[in-house]
Amino acid sequence: MKTYTVKLKQFGVMTGIALSAVGVSGGVTPANALTFNFTPAAGTSQLAIDGFNAAAALWSSKFTDNVTVNINIDFTALGQGILAQAGSTRQEFNYGQVYNALNTDKLSGDDSTAVGSLGNGSTFNMLLNRTSNNPNGSGSAMPYLDNNGNANNSTINMSSANAKALGIDGLGNAASMSANNVIAQGFNPRNGTSAEAIQNAQDKSAMVNAVGSDAFITFSNLFNFDFDPSNGITPGTYDFIGIATHEIGHVLGFTSGVDILDINSPPVSGPFSDNQFTFVNTLDLFRYSNASKNAGVIDWTADTRDKYFSLDRGATNIAAFATGGNFGDGRQASHWKDNLGIGIMDPTAAPGELLAISENDLRAFDVIGWNRPTAVNPNPNPNPNPNPVDVPEPSTFIGTFIFAAAGADMVLKRRKQLFDLTEDKKTVEV
Repeated sequence: MKTYTVKLKQFGVMTGIALSAVGVSGGVTPANALTFNFTPAAGTSQLAIDGFNAAAALWSSKFTDNVTVNINIDFTALGQGILAQAGSTRQEFNYGQVYNALNTDKLSGDDSTAVGSLGNGSTFNMLLNRTSNNPNGSGSAMPYLDNNGNANNSTINMSSANAKALGIDGLGNAASMSANNVIAQGFNPRNGTSAEAIQNAQDKSAMVNAVGSDAFITFSNLFNFDFDPSNGITPGTYDFIGIATHEIGHVLGFTSGVDILDINSPPVSGPFSDNQFTFVNTLDLFRYSNASKNAGVIDWTADTRDKYFSLDRGATNIAAFATGGNFGDGRQASHWKDNLGIGIMDPTAAPGELLAISENDLRAFDVIGWNRPTAVNPNPNPNPNPNPVDVPEPSTFIGTFIFAAAGADMVLKRRKQLFDLTEDKKTVEV
Protein backbone atom coordinates (compact mmCIF):
# COMPACT_ATOMS: atom_id res chain seq x y z
CA MET A 1 0.00 0.00 0.00
CA LYS A 2 1.48 3.32 -1.04
CA THR A 3 0.41 5.93 1.46
CA TYR A 4 0.44 9.70 1.15
CA THR A 5 -0.43 12.46 3.54
CA VAL A 6 -2.25 15.17 1.66
CA LYS A 7 -3.14 18.41 3.37
CA LEU A 8 -6.46 19.64 2.04
CA LYS A 9 -7.80 22.96 3.09
CA GLN A 10 -11.33 23.55 2.10
CA PHE A 11 -14.60 24.61 3.44
CA GLY A 12 -18.27 23.92 3.09
CA VAL A 13 -21.58 24.52 4.78
CA MET A 14 -24.42 22.44 6.13
CA THR A 15 -27.82 23.01 7.62
CA GLY A 16 -30.13 21.35 10.09
CA ILE A 17 -27.64 19.21 12.01
CA ALA A 18 -29.19 17.08 14.72
CA LEU A 19 -26.79 17.06 17.63
CA SER A 20 -28.67 14.15 19.16
CA ALA A 21 -26.74 11.88 16.79
CA VAL A 22 -23.39 12.94 18.22
CA GLY A 23 -21.73 10.96 20.96
CA VAL A 24 -20.13 12.80 23.86
CA SER A 25 -16.85 11.04 23.14
CA GLY A 26 -16.44 13.14 20.01
CA GLY A 27 -17.63 10.52 17.52
CA VAL A 28 -20.89 10.12 15.65
CA THR A 29 -22.66 7.02 16.91
CA PRO A 30 -25.92 6.24 15.07
CA ALA A 31 -26.48 2.59 14.15
CA ASN A 32 -25.61 1.42 10.62
CA ALA A 33 -23.92 4.66 9.66
CA LEU A 34 -20.59 6.16 8.83
CA THR A 35 -18.80 6.93 12.10
CA PHE A 36 -16.27 9.64 12.86
CA ASN A 37 -13.76 9.49 15.68
CA PHE A 38 -12.34 12.90 16.50
CA THR A 39 -9.21 13.38 18.58
CA PRO A 40 -9.11 17.00 19.74
CA ALA A 41 -5.80 18.66 20.48
CA ALA A 42 -5.26 19.88 24.03
CA GLY A 43 -7.00 23.17 24.56
CA THR A 44 -9.57 22.75 21.76
CA SER A 45 -12.73 24.48 22.95
CA GLN A 46 -15.92 22.50 23.51
CA LEU A 47 -17.66 24.88 21.11
CA ALA A 48 -15.26 23.87 18.35
CA ILE A 49 -15.55 20.16 19.24
CA ASP A 50 -19.33 20.42 19.08
CA GLY A 51 -19.02 22.13 15.70
CA PHE A 52 -16.93 19.28 14.31
CA ASN A 53 -19.39 16.77 15.74
CA ALA A 54 -22.31 18.57 14.12
CA ALA A 55 -20.62 18.48 10.72
CA ALA A 56 -19.83 14.80 11.17
CA ALA A 57 -23.43 14.07 12.16
CA LEU A 58 -24.61 15.41 8.83
CA TRP A 59 -22.33 13.12 6.83
CA SER A 60 -23.21 10.19 9.09
CA SER A 61 -26.88 10.75 8.35
CA LYS A 62 -26.20 10.52 4.61
CA PHE A 63 -24.21 7.26 4.40
CA THR A 64 -24.54 3.79 5.90
CA ASP A 65 -21.01 2.45 5.40
CA ASN A 66 -19.84 0.57 8.46
CA VAL A 67 -16.49 2.31 8.73
CA THR A 68 -14.85 4.72 11.14
CA VAL A 69 -12.92 7.73 9.90
CA ASN A 70 -10.33 8.99 12.39
CA ILE A 71 -9.61 12.72 12.29
CA ASN A 72 -7.37 14.85 14.47
CA ILE A 73 -8.99 18.23 15.14
CA ASP A 74 -7.74 21.50 16.48
CA PHE A 75 -8.94 25.06 16.95
CA THR A 76 -5.96 27.21 17.69
CA ALA A 77 -3.88 30.15 16.48
CA LEU A 78 -2.38 29.56 13.05
CA GLY A 79 -0.19 31.92 11.06
CA GLN A 80 -1.44 35.39 10.24
CA GLY A 81 -4.22 35.25 7.66
CA ILE A 82 -4.68 31.47 7.77
CA LEU A 83 -8.31 30.48 8.20
CA ALA A 84 -7.94 26.70 8.41
CA GLN A 85 -5.90 23.76 7.24
CA ALA A 86 -6.64 20.10 6.72
CA GLY A 87 -5.14 16.95 5.29
CA SER A 88 -5.74 13.25 4.72
CA THR A 89 -3.63 10.16 4.17
CA ARG A 90 -3.87 8.68 0.70
CA GLN A 91 -3.25 5.28 -0.86
CA GLU A 92 -2.58 3.93 -4.34
CA PHE A 93 -4.29 0.91 -5.87
CA ASN A 94 -4.19 -0.76 -9.23
CA TYR A 95 -7.21 0.03 -11.37
CA GLY A 96 -8.47 -3.56 -11.34
CA GLN A 97 -8.71 -3.52 -7.55
CA VAL A 98 -10.75 -0.34 -7.62
CA TYR A 99 -13.05 -1.53 -10.40
CA ASN A 100 -13.77 -4.76 -8.54
CA ALA A 101 -14.41 -2.85 -5.30
CA LEU A 102 -16.80 -0.43 -7.00
CA ASN A 103 -18.57 -3.31 -8.71
CA THR A 104 -18.96 -5.19 -5.42
CA ASP A 105 -20.11 -2.06 -3.62
CA LYS A 106 -22.82 -0.99 -6.09
CA LEU A 107 -26.26 -0.62 -4.50
CA SER A 108 -27.99 2.33 -6.15
CA GLY A 109 -29.07 2.97 -9.69
CA ASP A 110 -26.27 5.49 -10.01
CA ASP A 111 -23.77 2.88 -8.83
CA SER A 112 -24.87 0.46 -11.54
CA THR A 113 -24.74 3.12 -14.24
CA ALA A 114 -21.34 4.35 -13.07
CA VAL A 115 -19.72 0.91 -12.90
CA GLY A 116 -21.23 0.08 -16.27
CA SER A 117 -19.39 3.05 -17.74
CA LEU A 118 -16.01 1.75 -16.58
CA GLY A 119 -13.80 -0.68 -18.41
CA ASN A 120 -13.28 -3.96 -16.54
CA GLY A 121 -9.69 -4.48 -17.64
CA SER A 122 -6.46 -3.55 -15.89
CA THR A 123 -6.06 -0.09 -17.44
CA PHE A 124 -8.11 2.96 -18.45
CA ASN A 125 -7.55 5.67 -21.05
CA MET A 126 -7.74 9.45 -20.81
CA LEU A 127 -7.24 12.76 -22.50
CA LEU A 128 -4.05 14.27 -21.09
CA ASN A 129 -1.86 17.30 -21.74
CA ARG A 130 1.26 19.17 -20.57
CA THR A 131 3.44 16.05 -20.24
CA SER A 132 6.99 15.75 -21.53
CA ASN A 133 5.95 13.01 -23.95
CA ASN A 134 2.96 14.88 -25.39
CA PRO A 135 3.01 14.05 -29.14
CA ASN A 136 2.06 17.68 -29.84
CA GLY A 137 5.29 18.84 -28.22
CA SER A 138 6.88 18.54 -24.80
CA GLY A 139 4.68 20.31 -22.25
CA SER A 140 2.09 21.22 -24.88
CA ALA A 141 -1.33 22.33 -23.65
CA MET A 142 -3.00 20.48 -26.53
CA PRO A 143 -4.79 17.35 -25.28
CA TYR A 144 -3.83 13.93 -26.59
CA LEU A 145 -5.20 10.42 -26.14
CA ASP A 146 -3.17 8.60 -23.50
CA ASN A 147 -3.86 4.90 -24.05
CA ASN A 148 -0.37 3.41 -23.71
CA GLY A 149 -1.10 1.44 -20.53
CA ASN A 150 1.59 3.16 -18.45
CA ALA A 151 1.48 3.45 -14.67
CA ASN A 152 -0.83 6.45 -14.80
CA ASN A 153 -3.31 4.37 -16.86
CA SER A 154 -3.42 1.63 -14.24
CA THR A 155 -3.22 3.45 -10.89
CA ILE A 156 -5.96 5.04 -8.77
CA ASN A 157 -5.08 7.35 -5.88
CA MET A 158 -7.64 7.83 -3.11
CA SER A 159 -7.98 8.96 0.49
CA SER A 160 -7.78 6.33 3.20
CA ALA A 161 -11.38 7.10 4.12
CA ASN A 162 -12.51 6.40 0.54
CA ALA A 163 -10.55 3.13 0.62
CA LYS A 164 -12.35 2.17 3.83
CA ALA A 165 -15.71 2.78 2.17
CA LEU A 166 -14.72 0.43 -0.65
CA GLY A 167 -13.35 -2.21 1.69
CA ILE A 168 -9.81 -2.04 0.30
CA ASP A 169 -8.04 0.01 2.96
CA GLY A 170 -4.49 -1.32 3.27
CA LEU A 171 -4.69 -3.58 0.22
CA GLY A 172 -2.61 -1.45 -2.12
CA ASN A 173 1.10 -1.69 -2.84
CA ALA A 174 3.09 -1.49 0.39
CA ALA A 175 5.04 1.70 0.92
CA SER A 176 6.16 3.49 4.04
CA MET A 177 5.21 7.03 4.97
CA SER A 178 8.05 9.50 4.62
CA ALA A 179 8.62 13.22 4.63
CA ASN A 180 8.95 13.10 0.86
CA ASN A 181 5.29 12.35 0.24
CA VAL A 182 3.78 14.84 2.64
CA ILE A 183 1.79 17.71 1.15
CA ALA A 184 1.07 20.87 3.08
CA GLN A 185 -1.86 23.22 2.53
CA GLY A 186 -3.16 26.32 4.24
CA PHE A 187 -5.95 28.86 3.94
CA ASN A 188 -4.61 32.35 3.36
CA PRO A 189 -5.94 35.73 2.26
CA ARG A 190 -5.67 36.25 -1.49
CA ASN A 191 -2.72 38.60 -1.10
CA GLY A 192 -1.27 36.95 1.99
CA THR A 193 1.75 34.77 2.55
CA SER A 194 1.55 31.02 2.85
CA ALA A 195 4.79 30.47 4.73
CA GLU A 196 3.13 29.79 8.08
CA ALA A 197 0.68 27.41 6.46
CA ILE A 198 3.49 25.29 5.09
CA GLN A 199 5.16 24.79 8.42
CA ASN A 200 1.94 24.30 10.34
CA ALA A 201 0.74 21.68 7.88
CA GLN A 202 4.07 19.89 8.06
CA ASP A 203 3.84 19.79 11.83
CA LYS A 204 0.29 18.47 11.64
CA SER A 205 1.20 15.79 9.11
CA ALA A 206 3.71 14.42 11.60
CA MET A 207 0.91 14.25 14.17
CA VAL A 208 -1.33 12.39 11.74
CA ASN A 209 1.41 9.87 10.97
CA ALA A 210 2.20 9.39 14.64
CA VAL A 211 -1.32 8.34 15.60
CA GLY A 212 -2.39 6.67 12.36
CA SER A 213 -5.24 9.09 11.68
CA ASP A 214 -7.04 9.25 8.37
CA ALA A 215 -6.90 13.04 8.41
CA PHE A 216 -6.54 16.22 10.42
CA ILE A 217 -8.49 19.48 10.34
CA THR A 218 -7.33 22.63 12.10
CA PHE A 219 -9.16 25.94 12.29
CA SER A 220 -7.71 29.29 13.27
CA ASN A 221 -9.14 30.93 16.38
CA LEU A 222 -8.18 34.33 15.00
CA PHE A 223 -11.31 34.57 12.82
CA ASN A 224 -14.93 35.12 13.76
CA PHE A 225 -17.09 32.01 13.28
CA ASP A 226 -20.78 31.34 13.64
CA PHE A 227 -21.29 27.94 15.30
CA ASP A 228 -25.08 27.83 14.92
CA PRO A 229 -26.36 27.65 11.33
CA SER A 230 -29.97 27.04 12.40
CA ASN A 231 -30.80 30.74 12.16
CA GLY A 232 -28.44 31.60 9.31
CA ILE A 233 -24.87 32.86 9.45
CA THR A 234 -24.20 36.20 11.07
CA PRO A 235 -22.83 38.77 8.57
CA GLY A 236 -19.08 39.10 8.84
CA THR A 237 -18.59 35.62 10.30
CA TYR A 238 -17.73 32.28 8.74
CA ASP A 239 -19.86 29.17 9.06
CA PHE A 240 -17.71 26.93 11.25
CA ILE A 241 -19.89 23.83 10.88
CA GLY A 242 -20.19 24.44 7.16
CA ILE A 243 -16.46 24.74 6.70
CA ALA A 244 -15.94 21.53 8.65
CA THR A 245 -18.56 19.80 6.49
CA HIS A 246 -16.76 20.76 3.30
CA GLU A 247 -13.38 19.78 4.73
CA ILE A 248 -14.68 16.36 5.72
CA GLY A 249 -16.06 15.99 2.20
CA HIS A 250 -12.54 16.16 0.82
CA VAL A 251 -11.38 13.62 3.39
CA LEU A 252 -14.14 11.28 2.18
CA GLY A 253 -12.81 11.47 -1.37
CA PHE A 254 -14.09 14.50 -3.27
CA THR A 255 -10.73 15.29 -4.85
CA SER A 256 -9.17 15.38 -8.31
CA GLY A 257 -5.62 14.53 -9.27
CA VAL A 258 -5.86 17.09 -12.06
CA ASP A 259 -4.67 19.58 -9.46
CA ILE A 260 -1.33 17.76 -9.41
CA LEU A 261 -0.97 18.05 -13.18
CA ASP A 262 -2.05 21.68 -12.93
CA ILE A 263 0.77 22.59 -10.57
CA ASN A 264 3.43 20.28 -12.03
CA SER A 265 3.47 21.63 -15.57
CA PRO A 266 5.50 24.39 -17.23
CA PRO A 267 6.16 27.14 -16.37
CA VAL A 268 5.40 26.18 -12.77
CA SER A 269 7.35 22.91 -12.92
CA GLY A 270 8.16 20.02 -15.22
CA PRO A 271 7.26 18.87 -17.74
CA PHE A 272 7.06 15.30 -16.52
CA SER A 273 6.31 12.09 -18.35
CA ASP A 274 2.76 10.76 -18.32
CA ASN A 275 3.74 7.70 -16.27
CA GLN A 276 4.74 9.93 -13.35
CA PHE A 277 1.21 11.26 -12.94
CA THR A 278 -0.18 8.33 -10.98
CA PHE A 279 -2.73 10.54 -9.27
CA VAL A 280 -6.03 9.79 -10.96
CA ASN A 281 -8.54 9.91 -8.08
CA THR A 282 -11.69 7.82 -7.76
CA LEU A 283 -13.88 10.78 -8.68
CA ASP A 284 -11.75 11.40 -11.79
CA LEU A 285 -13.16 8.19 -13.28
CA PHE A 286 -16.32 10.23 -13.90
CA ARG A 287 -14.68 13.42 -15.17
CA TYR A 288 -15.54 14.20 -18.81
CA SER A 289 -15.51 16.90 -21.47
CA ASN A 290 -17.18 17.01 -24.88
CA ALA A 291 -13.87 15.99 -26.44
CA SER A 292 -13.30 13.08 -24.07
CA LYS A 293 -16.91 11.95 -24.51
CA ASN A 294 -16.33 11.72 -28.25
CA ALA A 295 -13.17 9.74 -27.62
CA GLY A 296 -14.86 7.48 -25.06
CA VAL A 297 -12.36 8.32 -22.30
CA ILE A 298 -12.13 10.48 -19.17
CA ASP A 299 -10.67 13.99 -19.33
CA TRP A 300 -7.62 14.47 -17.12
CA THR A 301 -6.32 17.69 -18.68
CA ALA A 302 -5.43 20.99 -17.06
CA ASP A 303 -6.99 23.70 -19.21
CA THR A 304 -10.03 25.98 -19.45
CA ARG A 305 -12.29 23.64 -21.44
CA ASP A 306 -15.48 22.66 -19.61
CA LYS A 307 -15.28 19.45 -17.54
CA TYR A 308 -18.25 17.75 -15.97
CA PHE A 309 -19.46 14.91 -13.76
CA SER A 310 -20.97 12.07 -15.79
CA LEU A 311 -21.91 8.47 -15.03
CA ASP A 312 -22.49 7.32 -18.61
CA ARG A 313 -19.20 8.01 -20.42
CA GLY A 314 -19.98 11.68 -20.82
CA ALA A 315 -23.41 11.36 -22.44
CA THR A 316 -25.14 13.10 -19.50
CA ASN A 317 -23.68 16.24 -17.95
CA ILE A 318 -24.80 16.10 -14.30
CA ALA A 319 -22.78 19.03 -12.94
CA ALA A 320 -19.72 21.04 -13.91
CA PHE A 321 -16.32 20.61 -12.28
CA ALA A 322 -13.78 23.36 -11.62
CA THR A 323 -10.82 23.05 -13.97
CA GLY A 324 -7.68 24.07 -12.06
CA GLY A 325 -5.98 26.95 -10.33
CA ASN A 326 -3.15 27.58 -12.81
CA PHE A 327 -4.33 26.59 -16.27
CA GLY A 328 -8.07 26.28 -15.67
CA ASP A 329 -10.76 28.57 -14.30
CA GLY A 330 -8.73 29.58 -11.25
CA ARG A 331 -10.42 27.11 -8.92
CA GLN A 332 -9.02 23.81 -7.74
CA ALA A 333 -10.23 20.89 -9.84
CA SER A 334 -11.21 19.11 -6.62
CA HIS A 335 -14.45 21.10 -6.57
CA TRP A 336 -17.61 21.83 -8.48
CA LYS A 337 -17.59 24.79 -10.86
CA ASP A 338 -17.77 28.10 -9.00
CA ASN A 339 -20.76 30.49 -8.87
CA LEU A 340 -23.34 27.89 -9.89
CA GLY A 341 -24.59 26.82 -6.47
CA ILE A 342 -23.99 23.16 -7.28
CA GLY A 343 -23.33 21.89 -3.78
CA ILE A 344 -21.30 21.74 -0.58
CA MET A 345 -18.17 21.01 -2.61
CA ASP A 346 -18.30 24.37 -4.42
CA PRO A 347 -14.92 26.14 -4.29
CA THR A 348 -15.91 29.47 -2.74
CA ALA A 349 -18.17 31.02 -0.15
CA ALA A 350 -18.44 34.37 1.55
CA PRO A 351 -18.71 35.55 5.16
CA GLY A 352 -22.33 35.32 6.21
CA GLU A 353 -23.08 32.58 3.68
CA LEU A 354 -24.81 29.33 4.56
CA LEU A 355 -24.17 26.38 2.24
CA ALA A 356 -25.81 22.96 2.10
CA ILE A 357 -25.14 19.44 0.91
CA SER A 358 -26.97 18.91 -2.38
CA GLU A 359 -28.19 15.95 -4.40
CA ASN A 360 -25.24 16.54 -6.74
CA ASP A 361 -22.85 16.10 -3.82
CA LEU A 362 -24.55 12.91 -2.67
CA ARG A 363 -24.53 11.37 -6.15
CA ALA A 364 -20.79 12.01 -6.43
CA PHE A 365 -20.02 10.43 -3.08
CA ASP A 366 -22.36 7.54 -3.86
CA VAL A 367 -20.50 6.45 -6.99
CA ILE A 368 -17.03 6.61 -5.42
CA GLY A 369 -18.04 4.11 -2.76
CA TRP A 370 -20.23 5.71 -0.09
CA ASN A 371 -23.61 4.02 0.35
CA ARG A 372 -26.79 6.02 0.76
CA PRO A 373 -29.50 4.80 3.18
CA THR A 374 -31.85 3.73 0.39
CA ALA A 375 -31.32 2.79 -3.21
CA VAL A 376 -31.54 6.02 -5.19
CA ASN A 377 -32.22 6.13 -8.90
CA PRO A 378 -32.73 9.80 -9.74
CA ASN A 379 -33.92 11.26 -13.01
CA PRO A 380 -31.30 10.09 -15.54
CA ASN A 381 -31.14 13.54 -17.10
CA PRO A 382 -31.51 16.06 -14.26
CA ASN A 383 -30.93 19.77 -14.48
CA PRO A 384 -27.81 19.98 -12.32
CA ASN A 385 -28.49 23.53 -11.30
CA PRO A 386 -32.01 24.84 -11.85
CA ASN A 387 -31.42 28.00 -9.84
CA PRO A 388 -27.81 29.16 -10.20
CA VAL A 389 -26.67 31.40 -7.41
CA ASP A 390 -23.58 33.54 -7.59
CA VAL A 391 -21.38 33.30 -4.54
CA PRO A 392 -20.67 36.86 -3.38
CA GLU A 393 -17.06 37.85 -3.14
CA PRO A 394 -16.07 38.70 0.45
CA SER A 395 -13.62 41.39 1.33
CA THR A 396 -11.06 38.79 2.38
CA PHE A 397 -10.05 35.88 0.15
CA ILE A 398 -8.89 32.71 1.85
CA GLY A 399 -6.91 30.30 -0.30
CA THR A 400 -5.69 26.77 0.09
CA PHE A 401 -2.21 26.10 -1.12
CA ILE A 402 -0.35 22.83 -1.33
CA PHE A 403 3.38 22.58 -1.07
CA ALA A 404 5.85 19.75 -1.11
CA ALA A 405 6.89 19.08 2.45
CA ALA A 406 10.53 18.44 1.71
CA GLY A 407 11.99 21.94 1.81
CA ALA A 408 8.49 23.35 1.37
CA ASP A 409 9.33 23.61 -2.30
CA MET A 410 6.31 23.90 -4.58
CA VAL A 411 8.33 23.24 -7.72
CA LEU A 412 9.06 19.56 -8.21
CA LYS A 413 12.45 18.63 -9.57
CA ARG A 414 12.99 16.08 -12.32
CA ARG A 415 13.57 12.52 -11.17
CA LYS A 416 11.92 13.27 -7.86
CA GLN A 417 8.60 11.81 -6.90
CA LEU A 418 5.61 13.95 -7.85
CA PHE A 419 3.76 15.20 -4.83
CA ASP A 420 0.01 15.44 -4.46
CA LEU A 421 -0.36 19.16 -4.86
CA THR A 422 -4.05 19.80 -4.52
CA GLU A 423 -4.76 23.45 -3.93
CA ASP A 424 -7.98 24.76 -2.60
CA LYS A 425 -8.92 28.38 -3.07
CA LYS A 426 -11.88 29.97 -1.35
CA THR A 427 -13.46 33.29 -1.21
CA VAL A 428 -13.34 32.30 1.58
CA GLU A 429 -12.17 29.40 -0.54
CA VAL A 430 -12.90 25.89 0.59
